[in-house]
Amino acid sequence: MISVFIDQVEIALKAGKGGDGCVSFRREYKVPRGGPDGGHGGNGGSIYLISDASVHSLAYFRFHPILKAKKGLPGEGSRRTGKRGTDLRLPVPVGTVVKEKGKDELLFDFVLPNQVYQAAKGGKGGRGNASYATATHQTPREWEPGRPGEEKELVLELKLIADVGLVGFPNAGKSTLISKISAARPLIADYPFTTLTPNLGVVELGTARSFVVADIPGLIEGAHLGHGLGTRFLRHIERTKVLVHLVDVSPYTERDPVHDYDVVMEELESFNPGLARRAQILAANKVDLLGGDTSRLEKLKKMAARKRIPFFAISALKGEGLRQLVAAMARTLERLEKGGDGKA
Repeated sequence: MISVFIDQVEIALKAGKGGDGCVSFRREYKVPRGGPDGGHGGNGGSIYLISDASVHSLAYFRFHPILKAKKGLPGEGSRRTGKRGTDLRLPVPVGTVVKEKGKDELLFDFVLPNQVYQAAKGGKGGRGNASYATATHQTPREWEPGRPGEEKELVLELKLIADVGLVGFPNAGKSTLISKISAARPLIADYPFTTLTPNLGVVELGTARSFVVADIPGLIEGAHLGHGLGTRFLRHIERTKVLVHLVDVSPYTERDPVHDYDVVMEELESFNPGLARRAQILAANKVDLLGGDTSRLEKLKKMAARKRIPFFAISALKGEGLRQLVAAMARTLERLEKGGDGKA
């Protein structure tokens, strides 16, 4: 079965209407003055969003964009309150951000499993005539209608939660790298935009420590303006603590490796200036294809030294240098956790 990865949806929610109050009078044998006994209507069902670690996509909402909770039932005689409308509880992936449609204001951010957000509140049930009775108004026929439930139009965005984000041009080798250092098995091929959905992999460092790596689909110049895959996946980088720039230094690409790095940095900064200040590691990939010409590798290495960026020469395909690179990722995360600058 092919799973559909959906990371942004628009949904319309309608909470349940409250039940109407009841007009009723007690009528029993040998009870001449029974009086009013109409009960309240039941409250309408509310709609809740709940973060679920077993859910990894917003695909359900793509096929169910309009969601309604059950309404409350009317009140009954003998002061019986109507049945409450059933709440609608909708699971969303951890990392989901909730916004009101057409606005940038953040309503809720699911950063942990089992968090609950009331997205639309059910309407309150109306009062029955029994509640209107007074000493001077003993046979009230007044009742209150149930109130409507809230209606909301929301935008749900999924931002993957990972410790390390792999960024770089298409075909830089990100998918190969994540497949070598984790159990993730992404689609790998030699044409642009092979990766059309982000991939997550857990890197295990013995039994004591592990961290999550995200393979972000390839960026190109103008991505923040919507070119290529556009901004569709840039949001997934925002939660990562460390960025690993993967640059192809093989002689078979016509691009300048330093220019590739600069382009990716410009796209990240244009999308979110804070990304450019995030802890970074630079990895020159495909060194197994260099042969005797190491000029491209040396050029990138000098730039990294000048910018004081930790630098590693690797071959993701052959496994060369991966142990050192993974160790640098772990050291950087550890230093960030201790409040340092994250420099490996």
